[in-house]
This record gives sequence, C-alpha cells and structure tokens, in this order.
Amino acid sequence: TTLYYDGSCPLCRAEIGHYRREDDTGALAFVDVSDTDAPLPSGLTRQHAMKRFHVLEGNGQLLSGAAAFVSLWRRLPRWRWAARVAALPGVSTALELGYRLFLPARPFISRRFGTIERLSRLTFPKKPQ
Repeated sequence: TTLYYDGSCPLCRAEIGHYRREDDTGALAFVDVSDTDAPLPSGLTRQHAMKRFHVLEGNGQLLSGAAAFVSLWRRLPRWRWAARVAALPGVSTALELGYRLFLPARPFISRRFGTIERLSRLTFPKKPQ
C-alpha cells in the first residue's frame, strides 16, 4: 500500500509522520508528491496528487480523500476502530463531505500550523543527544 501526500504542507507532514510511527510492520510506502521526481501511479497527476490525499492499494486500486484515509486506517492496528466506524451506513459519505469542506481551508490551517511548529522549535529546541 502506497500513500501519496503533499510533503510541502506542514500539517500533512505532521499527520504522515504520525502514520509512519504507527506503521510498526513497515507495510506502507510513503511518497511525497511535492518532490517532482517522485513516481506517480497511472491516472494520477502531480497537480491532483497535491490537492488530495491518495492511497494505491496492493490490488492496484487508487483511492482518494476519505476512502484513502479509511484504507490507511484498516492497515494500522491502532486505527482499525476508525475504519470500522467508517464502514457504518452513511459515515463514509459524511467523512468525504467533511474532507471536501476541509480542503479549501487546508492552506490557511497549514500556514498556521507551520507557524506554530516553527515557534515551538524556537521556544523548545531539541536537546542534543
């Protein structure tokens, strides 16, 4: 299973970092589509990949938006409960609607998140190991 995410987005990077840490088995591949050399699957343009979260399943099916998140959650033991909730009638439709409502606000939220992230590094620098 391969995840395609916008690595130029501080919010997206943080979320993907969380999922990387949750992937204890190393079953997931992560592709930063903001890297112009990153390979993309057939049918996915870089422009579209930068706008929405995508997952390419092992069977070759490309999922986008809420369906991609549900696919990801199914593969992470501590997130399977969310995938089960998403399988309830109407929930996946509501998740996709919420995702579509979130997308126009993502640039603003991401900028604010990036600012907070930078300030926290200045205020709480990492200690040398």
